[in-house]
Amino acid sequence: MKYINLPLTKDIRKSLKPGEELLLTGKIYTARDQAHKRFCESLKKGERLPISLKDNVIFYCGPAPTRPGDAIGSCGPTTSSRMDTFTPQLLSKGLAAMIGKGRRSERVKSAIKRHGAVYLIAIGGAGAYLARRVKKARPIAYKDLGTEAIHELWVEDFPVIVAIDSKGKSIFKRGGKDA
Repeated sequence: MKYINLPLTKDIRKSLKPGEELLLTGKIYTARDQAHKRFCESLKKGERLPISLKDNVIFYCGPAPTRPGDAIGSCGPTTSSRMDTFTPQLLSKGLAAMIGKGRRSERVKSAIKRHGAVYLIAIGGAGAYLARRVKKARPIAYKDLGTEAIHELWVEDFPVIVAIDSKGKSIFKRGGKDA
């Protein structure tokens, strides 16, 4: 188990290996399909994004409503491949890592390697457990998207696994080969 204080700098990313278990502490952002679409539309228009991507982590998550006394509602990972269309462009703007679940396309895997990023996975179905690792949460952009709004989360010992490292090596194997 490796403890990581965010932001996720290039030196930290280079040290990570596929299958390595991490506990993240610091600031991450949530963003799903519609937020990613808006990010890319803004970039196409030459507009500034509502968050800095440099050395930051995006968690593919749409938190459930928050109960009184909690920092956030259940917040499990969503299927990462739904963001594959947008991911290479965001990586080119400095995005350090994504947290989600499932495999990534070859195009995304190549972009991860090209930009020295990493892909992390969280356990699907563990949203209530992951919510206990969120100490503060607040919506900061695209609030009209409801649960798909961008949220800034302050996490402590947030558990993830390195699925694709900065060299493009993956934990996903098919027939003995990286998949």
